[in-house]
Amino acid sequence: KERITEGFLVTGLLFPLTLPPTIPLWMVAVGVVVGTALGKEVFGGTGRNVFNPALVGRVFLSITFPIAMTTQWAIPLQGLWGGFSRYAVDAISSASPLITFKTTGELASYQNLFLGLIPGSLGETSKVLILLGGMFLIFTRISDWRIPLSYLASVALFSALGSILSPSQVAPPLFQLLSGGLLFGALFMATDPVTCPTTTQGRWIYGVGLGVITVVIRAFSGFVEGVMFSILFMNLFAPALDELIITWRFGKVKKPYKTG
Repeated sequence: KERITEGFLVTGLLFPLTLPPTIPLWMVAVGVVVGTALGKEVFGGTGRNVFNPALVGRVFLSITFPIAMTTQWAIPLQGLWGGFSRYAVDAISSASPLITFKTTGELASYQNLFLGLIPGSLGETSKVLILLGGMFLIFTRISDWRIPLSYLASVALFSALGSILSPSQVAPPLFQLLSGGLLFGALFMATDPVTCPTTTQGRWIYGVGLGVITVVIRAFSGFVEGVMFSILFMNLFAPALDELIITWRFGKVKKPYKTG
């Protein structure tokens, strides 16, 4: 008998947090099945997967059910009691801050972005809670601080340059950091120990690559969010980064000694 690992529990907890609050439950079930099958089992199961299973399921739902994943949000709750004052989620057809900037160029209030008073997926709205959870993982050494630091710093740097060169397409750094699933992805998804590099230098490069790809996708592609695509793309190159770093450090070919 094989031991049941906690990997399925982690995927089961993180995957719903990447979804809109009004998505039908049967779509959630489809995403779980696809993410587990294509993101984990085809590679041999827990510990052997190349891609983050939760993000594989999220990408599948985004491509298969784009309307449910991008337009059906919930009315942000305000006040002391928040969700305890309601018994049901009020679904609305609204645009997330990233969609609004993409279509109109308008920026949402930074205060609302930080407090989570904006439409968005379950786990990407309240930046306060995301930061608290992320700091807990870092202080307990469950995740490596190098990845989120290099990820967020590269997003800030390249979006600052991009907003100067092309302000109509590239949003300012603070908006980039507080909008969408960037903080959640940097602190909870990109730090997955199975799918990220194991070497220190590889993790720095990994984080910078994530930041560059995220800014490029947000600004110049048909998708408003680039976090999930950037993480999956860099997951693919994580083993290669480790191999290059190890070869560079320890595997330098020595010239054969010639006699005579």
